[in-house]
Amino acid sequence: MRIAMIGTGYVGLVSGVCFSDFGHEVVCVDKDPSKIERLNAGEVPIYEPGLDELMAKNVAASRLSFTLDLKQALEGAEAVFIAVGTPTRRGDGHADLTYVMAAAEEIAQLANEYVVIVTKSTVPVGTNRKVKQVIHKANPNLEFDVASNPEFLREGAAIDDFMRPDRVVVGVQTDRAADVMADIYRPLFLRDFPIITTDLESAEMIKYAANAFLATKITFINEIAGLCEKVGADVKQVSKGMGLDGRIGNKFLHAGPGYGGSCFPKDTKALARIGQEHAMPMQITEAVIKVNEEVKRRMVDKLLDLCDGSFNGKTIAVLGATFKPNTDDMRDAPALTIVPALVGGGAKVRVTDPQGKHEGEALLPGVIWSDDAYKAARNADLVVLLTEWNEFRALDLKRIAKHMTAPRMADLRNIYSAKDAKRAGFEAYDSIGRSPMNNHDPDS
Repeated sequence: MRIAMIGTGYVGLVSGVCFSDFGHEVVCVDKDPSKIERLNAGEVPIYEPGLDELMAKNVAASRLSFTLDLKQALEGAEAVFIAVGTPTRRGDGHADLTYVMAAAEEIAQLANEYVVIVTKSTVPVGTNRKVKQVIHKANPNLEFDVASNPEFLREGAAIDDFMRPDRVVVGVQTDRAADVMADIYRPLFLRDFPIITTDLESAEMIKYAANAFLATKITFINEIAGLCEKVGADVKQVSKGMGLDGRIGNKFLHAGPGYGGSCFPKDTKALARIGQEHAMPMQITEAVIKVNEEVKRRMVDKLLDLCDGSFNGKTIAVLGATFKPNTDDMRDAPALTIVPALVGGGAKVRVTDPQGKHEGEALLPGVIWSDDAYKAARNADLVVLLTEWNEFRALDLKRIAKHMTAPRMADLRNIYSAKDAKRAGFEAYDSIGRSPMNNHDPDS
C-alpha cells in the first residue's frame, strides 16, 4: 500500500518508519524545510533508540521517503495519516486542534480519489467527526472516510511498542475504511496481535482513558510515598506488596518526582476539560493533575532541607534532565520545575544528561552543562539524581562523595539506598518514600 504521513515529529516519524518496515510505501510530509532536509540526508531529528538504523534500512529499500510536497505524497495513497502536534491550548487546558484541522483542509484541497484520512494525533472525543465536516466542506466531491488510530508509543521503546503492541485501536464508520486499516496492519494481525475495531468516539476515548489511568497510578504511589516518609514505611516495599496483586500489577508503581513528557500532562488536562464541557467532571483526573504538581514542588522542599534551608551560594549537581531515560524529550519534565527553583534560590547548578542538552539549553537558562556525573558533582554541596539513565545506575558513589564539598545526595528515583550512601561516605541521603539518612543521627 501507499501511505502518506503528515508530520515528522515523534509519532509521525516512528509510525512512518515502522509502516515502511511492514512493506508499505510511505511518504512522510512536513512543512519544515530544515527537518525534511535533515531526514533526506539520513539524520534523525529526535532521539529514539534504533530509529536511525530502521529508517536507513527502509530508505535504502525505496519504501520510505520525505517531502515538503503533500500533493506528491497523496498521489496514489490509499491512506493519509495526520500525526501533527496537539499541544495544550493556553487559557483553557484543551488540546489545540489548529494543526489537525489545517492538515485536514489541505488534504481536501489536494486529494482527488478515495482515501482514508486517519487521525494518529491524540485528539478530544468528537474531533474525527469535525475533521470529516471540514473535509466535506472544503471538497464536497471527494470520496473519503475518516478513521481514528491513536498511538500508544512509549518514548525510548517506541519501535518495539509499534512492532509488538499490546493492542492496536482503530475507530471507523464504514466497512471500507475498516478493510483499508486491516490491510495496513495485516503484518500484526497475522502474528495475532490484538486489533480492536470500534466507533470513532470509543477509539478517541480509549487513548485518553488509558493515559489518565496510568497517570493516576503514578500519582497515587507518589502520594503514598509522601505518607511513607511521615510514618516510617518504605515505599519500595509497599509498591512490591501492592504490585504482586494481579488486580493491580507492578507497572507504573515506582515513586518519583512526578510524571512529565509529551502525553500524560496534556492528555489529563484535555480529559478534564472534556468532562467539564459535558457537565461530567473528571474529579479523579483533576485531582491527579493537582497532586502531580504538588509532588514536584515537594521535591524542591526536600532539596531545600538537604541544603540547610537555603540554596543561596550552594553548588548543586543535577543528574538527568529529560522526563525519562532513552529520550531527548524535555516536555513537562520535573527538571523544568525543580532546576529553576534551584537557580532562582541562588544556587550554582550543573546539569548532565546523555541526550537532554540540546533541548535543555534553551529551557533551563542559567545552568552549566557538564559532560558526566563526576565532573558535575566535583566540589558540589548536593547531588540530585533526577532521571534514571543507565549511566546513573552504577555510579562510583565513593568517587563522587570524595570530591564533593558537602557529600549529600537526593536520590529522586530510589536507585540507591541509605546503606549505599553511608558506606560511600555521604553525610546525608534522601530519597522518595523512605527514611532519610544522616550520619549525625545515631538511628540512621
